Amino acid sequence: MAHFRSLDDLTLQNAWLTIGVFDGVHRGHQEIIRQLTAGAHADRAPAVVLTFFPHPAVILGGKNDFKSLTTPEERAALLESLGVDTVITHPFDRALAAQTAEEFMCRVALTLGLRHLLVGFDFALGHGREGNVARLTELGKTLGYEVHTITPVTNGKETISSTRIRQQIVAGEVTAAAVGLGRCYALTGPVIRGDGRGKKINIPTANLDIPAEKVIPANGVYACWAWASGKKYLSVTNLGIRPTFTTEENAPHVETHLLDFDRDLYGQEVKLEFVERLREERKFPSVDALVGQIHRDIARASRILN
Repeated sequence: MAHFRSLDDLTLQNAWLTIGVFDGVHRGHQEIIRQLTAGAHADRAPAVVLTFFPHPAVILGGKNDFKSLTTPEERAALLESLGVDTVITHPFDRALAAQTAEEFMCRVALTLGLRHLLVGFDFALGHGREGNVARLTELGKTLGYEVHTITPVTNGKETISSTRIRQQIVAGEVTAAAVGLGRCYALTGPVIRGDGRGKKINIPTANLDIPAEKVIPANGVYACWAWASGKKYLSVTNLGIRPTFTTEENAPHVETHLLDFDRDLYGQEVKLEFVERLREERKFPSVDALVGQIHRDIARASRILN
């Protein structure tokens, strides 16, 4: 799969395209991609996804602290796994936001040789979101592409959305979030040096450096799958400020204990898949009390993951 960072210097022919942020590449997104790739490949044409970074909420809503479900690299990898041929992660800025739907679609149609555009029923682009499905269909008659509208996917109660999944993760509801995502929510980062407290209590942990733009689940203890050195391990992960040891922490730490693992991971990348929240983070009266609870957490996580 090819991953481009803008429409510049890119030329395709007869493309099938979908446009959107696709944060999380959740089950609703996956249905759009399924239909996109099926149609494109049957037509011997490229299946193309045009997405944006930073998230429009940062530029249009002034949300400089906005957190995403996926980094651009994670999103591209997920789209590749679904059969997409080309991903374009286009810069989103005020100049792009000010373009009309006609201006933007003229550029897209010319660059990609656009023939089919797949969008959700409530999709819109362009200044003031004037490029809704009706407007895009009208433009397609002139620019030579056909619009296909995709029915939204629900979880049985509500339409699956990135916004709702972000809310669930912030609340620590990782099991519910996995239903919408179609997989466990994941954090990935290199292992950095911590303060060594885990090793001192004979429960060593790997401390992960997580990208600043990623959504972090609520503080607490979680049963996770940890991927390290190409293998999958049971793990117990603590997110939080470690109140038993200090009252001066503000930013949450991400540290995980891999079961049946005793090698050095410093500098290596580890991926954590969050399966279930075991409990909230809390302060214990002593280190011994904390250690006893951690062993109970490990036993419970083992039952869940096995």
